[in-house]
Amino acid sequence: MANVHKNRREKVELDFLLALQQLHNPILDRIMVAITSLGNAGWLFILIGIVLLCKKNTRKQGGHILLALIISVIFCNVFLKDLVARSRPCWLMPEIELLINIPSDYSFPSGHTSAAVAAAVSVWMYNKKYGILMLILAIVMAFTRMYLFVHFPTDVLGGMVTGTVSAIMAGVVIKKFGKRKSLQQ
Repeated sequence: MANVHKNRREKVELDFLLALQQLHNPILDRIMVAITSLGNAGWLFILIGIVLLCKKNTRKQGGHILLALIISVIFCNVFLKDLVARSRPCWLMPEIELLINIPSDYSFPSGHTSAAVAAAVSVWMYNKKYGILMLILAIVMAFTRMYLFVHFPTDVLGGMVTGTVSAIMAGVVIKKFGKRKSLQQ
């Protein structure tokens, strides 16, 4: 019975992704590829974390982002992807032409989305205005992963959850480390 529900859910998700394929046009395709590439290996978010880490007044925020990204990679890419072992939509329907290279790792959860949300929530915890901008970028990046036919909607949702949890966990660690450091002084 569970398999029937899974197949029904997967069909609904595939139908949604196929509907997104109707949006494709040369301009939007370039924009989506450019935005998704910002999340490749988390380089944009790592760079933001490093820049913030270098400035004294944003050092804690930069450390928070970098720690959240590390937690996200471990939780999402090292642990959950292999545990769940979900096939990507592009593997299930190879006839859909991709605009990016076919990813070789499993689909759930979306690592791009997890990293983007981890960084965005980390920024939001210190600066609401910039955090909201980062959250908008994270949502757009999540959408690109579906538009580009490499993730199911539930993969993206899972990435949002893992990214949020990663940022919260990083905040707990930083808070404990900060308290311990202030007690030693």
